[in-house]
Amino acid sequence: MSSFSTSSATSNSKLPVREIPGDYGFPFFGAIKDRYDYFYNLGTDEFFLTKIQKYNSTVFRTNMPPGPFIAKNPKVIVLLDAKTFPVLFDNSKVEKKNVLDGTYMPSTDFYGGYRPCAYLDPYESTHATLKGFFLSLISKLHNQFIPLFRSSISGLFVNLENEISQNGKANFNNNSDIMSFDFVFRLLCDKTNPHDTNLGSNGPKLFDIWLLPQLAPLVSLGLKFVPNFLEDLMLHTFPLPFFLVRSNYQKLYDAFSKHAESTLNEAEKNGIKRDEACHNLVFLAGFNAYGGMKVVFPALIKWVANGGKSLHTRLANEIRTIIKEECGTITLSAINKMSLTKSVVYEVLRIEPAVPFQYGKAKEDILIQSHDSTFLIKKGEMMFGYQPFATKDPKIFDKPEEFIPERFMAEGENLLKYVYWSNARETDDPTVDNKQCAGKNLVVLLCRLMLVEFFMRYDTFTVESTKLFLGSSVTVKKVERAT
Repeated sequence: MSSFSTSSATSNSKLPVREIPGDYGFPFFGAIKDRYDYFYNLGTDEFFLTKIQKYNSTVFRTNMPPGPFIAKNPKVIVLLDAKTFPVLFDNSKVEKKNVLDGTYMPSTDFYGGYRPCAYLDPYESTHATLKGFFLSLISKLHNQFIPLFRSSISGLFVNLENEISQNGKANFNNNSDIMSFDFVFRLLCDKTNPHDTNLGSNGPKLFDIWLLPQLAPLVSLGLKFVPNFLEDLMLHTFPLPFFLVRSNYQKLYDAFSKHAESTLNEAEKNGIKRDEACHNLVFLAGFNAYGGMKVVFPALIKWVANGGKSLHTRLANEIRTIIKEECGTITLSAINKMSLTKSVVYEVLRIEPAVPFQYGKAKEDILIQSHDSTFLIKKGEMMFGYQPFATKDPKIFDKPEEFIPERFMAEGENLLKYVYWSNARETDDPTVDNKQCAGKNLVVLLCRLMLVEFFMRYDTFTVESTKLFLGSSVTVKKVERAT
């Protein structure tokens, strides 16, 4: 056997070495079959569950979409338990170059000809420069997070109440997208109101249009009137070209170039070309920030709503009591005292992580260990982790499929190291040397702040929800004003 390293999380175990089960089928046709099973015949979760049962293993070989002709090599080794998954965070063992979207990468035309920071491996010098700048930017802006978000979210509640009054229901996703874009643009563009720019009210729509061609190979739109083979041909067989969204992206670039002047000036001082900094800023704002909020906020509202009036009463009591003790002021210190609110946010990130996929290519031969076996992954092989399975590992979490609001309270905080939503453990922090989301702590704060603002206004609420190709669609049916 060639020299290898062992996953540090499991290095002391004496589990038997097992051949990685599974296969890739016939060349070309095996990848097509797996793609159809993944999108149409089985669906994502059932695709993985079926293979777990077939191979009696949470580690196995398969093809991952999109396959031919978008991805040259769709072959992956799947990691579906909490024990093997963290190897994907170990940059000494896995390479993260161009694997943000998995086995393919969209054309750099979508990013002005540059590879954004998210597609860079930490060993690349540009990664440290860009990631360092983003971390310093977030640190510099931290005093604006709460006031700017509160300003943006006030409009969300007004719109929801107006829609419920007029239509008997309100589309949370649309209103949340508007709020999210408003917050992100104001934060990164010197508090400029996007409505006062060339974007007007079109910012969220422009980002949505720009994101779709990049993510299309990974999703199914679920349109019943479109035959599966036709959707597969349109979305999963050939990449959608940038020229379809060129004018939309240019509007976004021009807006950030003009109104994020102080941020771009600072980037130039850090040795980053202004053009490259602006394209990276658009990516940060649209793909990372807005794109993440587009998924995580509806998930938060859906799961809290499903918790029912009992949970709502407990949250409202905790939030209002602590804010009252703080003389009516919503501060970071006050939010940090809300133990149930914090636990609820972590539980949402556990049960429905915003980014469900992680990829990494082995830099060397690696031994990894699941709960019951050891496996050898050879240098150059691609590993894939599906986070919703890893963060619902029944050998780690009690009743893993259930939403338990108080799961991470008191001694439950010890389980936070198994919450993997941000390309790392929740207990880790982003640095220039890792691939953890630079805004990880900001996302947690904004989710808590959304609950604070919500339950300062309302006693309880009800929603209806359905699955989208990215996250959940949430319709608010009723809200009861705080008494």
